[in-house]
Amino acid sequence: MVFKVVITMYNRQPNEITTNVIRDAGIEVEYNPARTENEVITAAKDADVLLVGTVPHTTRKVLEALPKLKMVGRSGVGVDSIDLNAATELGICVTNTPGINTSEVADHAMAMLLSITRQIVEQDAALKTGAWSDRPSELDVIRNKLRRIAGNTVGIFGLGSIGKGFANRVRGFGPGKIIAYDPYVPQTAADLVGVQMVDFDTLLSESDYLTVHSPATTETNHIFNIDAFRKMKPSAVFINCARGPIVDEGGLQQALHTGEIIAAGIDVTEVEPLDAESPLLKIPNLTISPHVAGNSDVSGIAAATRWGENAVNILTGKPLHGLGNPEVVKRIAVMRAQGASRWDGIPDPVTVAWT
Repeated sequence: MVFKVVITMYNRQPNEITTNVIRDAGIEVEYNPARTENEVITAAKDADVLLVGTVPHTTRKVLEALPKLKMVGRSGVGVDSIDLNAATELGICVTNTPGINTSEVADHAMAMLLSITRQIVEQDAALKTGAWSDRPSELDVIRNKLRRIAGNTVGIFGLGSIGKGFANRVRGFGPGKIIAYDPYVPQTAADLVGVQMVDFDTLLSESDYLTVHSPATTETNHIFNIDAFRKMKPSAVFINCARGPIVDEGGLQQALHTGEIIAAGIDVTEVEPLDAESPLLKIPNLTISPHVAGNSDVSGIAAATRWGENAVNILTGKPLHGLGNPEVVKRIAVMRAQGASRWDGIPDPVTVAWT
């Protein structure tokens, strides 16, 4: 049986590692960049596996138009750009590659917090325009904004592997305490990383520095809105290196403009890439990076390899690195019992290999 994998992300070429993993398994792979739903449908009309980026979203319309499709694969942890309910109903696996960039994202959030508290970007810009020798009063303004982490309360929204990684990093800076909100993590687990679990309102009201490390779900969508920011300290710093939709950008803009919080750093936005005319780019107390928190030389190789391996493994019955809709396994069994389906001649998916 001849299989076909189609890669449709348009913002960058797929790594040769990914395509080589697939070709070495004797599977055809094509790169057909697509910016819209219809372009994805056209590009992947004969695909057994579709490898996608964050945009465009892989919607029900796309999934229903691809009768041979067995899997949609994302690189990284997030699968929020794929309609999981539709995929499950249609018997299509949605895979990811968890664990590849835990260190990088925790590092990036820590770096953002340090950059803001120590005003690194502002000092660099001032010095490069001659402020140290010619306009020392400008540096006095910056000096007055410098802060310490030691003795303060650090809050973490989402205490999964990245949240725990951040807790381990920030502990070395001597915070007074580290608190976290995560309804799925018991205090016994948080004790292992020296974190006190609290409710959401307590997280907001007590945190001097608050960092987000949660998936984007219906429960977390826009959970950080203007009402949430108003419950925070006016001196609080907010960091989001998780997912854009967790934050209501209008609320964040208002909070930074009116002084509900003093500063923020974000690596993700609701719509990516961020438009060059976005009002976010004009907010002086907002630091932005272009969704690169998970990137490094090491994570890049791991991501490219496991992205390709998932495409091969789903077609050959080998363990997947991550399955975002595990209930699809039951749906596939029902489809097989009902007669011919997209899974004819394909082994059942095997979940889940964390390597």
